[in-house]
Amino acid sequence: MPTTELLTPRLRLRPWRASDLEPFAALNTDPEVMRHFPAPLGRADSDAMAGRLQALIEQRGWGFWALERLDTGAFVGYAGLGQAPQALPFAPAVEIGWRLARAHWGLGLASEAARRSAEHAFGPLGLTELVAFTALGNQRSRAVMQRLCMREAGQFDHPALPHGHLLRRHWLYRLERADLASRILGA
Repeated sequence: MPTTELLTPRLRLRPWRASDLEPFAALNTDPEVMRHFPAPLGRADSDAMAGRLQALIEQRGWGFWALERLDTGAFVGYAGLGQAPQALPFAPAVEIGWRLARAHWGLGLASEAARRSAEHAFGPLGLTELVAFTALGNQRSRAVMQRLCMREAGQFDHPALPHGHLLRRHWLYRLERADLASRILGA
C-alpha cells in the first residue's frame, strides 16, 4: 500500500528511516520523556518499536509517522494514528498519539502534528472518531488533547499495568469527525 507523507507549516510526518533509530533510542531512554510510561526502552526495544511502526505504515498507508523539522531536517519524535490495543475498555478504536524529544517540547509541534493527523483521519481515511489516552499525571499530553478540543471521556485502568502501579489509571479523550470543523478549524 502506498504510504502517506503529511506536511504542516513546520513538520513532515513521514515513513521511518534507518537514520531515525539513534535519535529515537535517545528519546526513549530520556527519563523525562518516559516519565509517564512504565520504563525507558533500551536500544533493541526502541529499534523494534520503530520497525513495528514502519511495518504498520507500509501495511495500511498510515500510522505513527516519524516527525522531521522542515527547517533543519532534525528528527523530532513521532505522531499519528494507530489501532488502540484490543485489551483497552474502549476498543476497537483508532488512537491519536505523539512522543517528542524533550528538545522539541513547548514549541507547539505535538499539537501541530496531532492536528494534521486528525485532519487526515477524518478526511482521506474517513474515520468518525479518534481517542487519546494518557496516565493521570501527564499534564503535557492532556494539554495537547485539550488544544485539539478533544472531550474528556473519563478514566480507566490500563490493563497492561498491574494493580497498584502508579501509572495504571489513565485519562481518556475523544474527538469526533463532526467536531473537527467546529472545534479545530473554527468553522
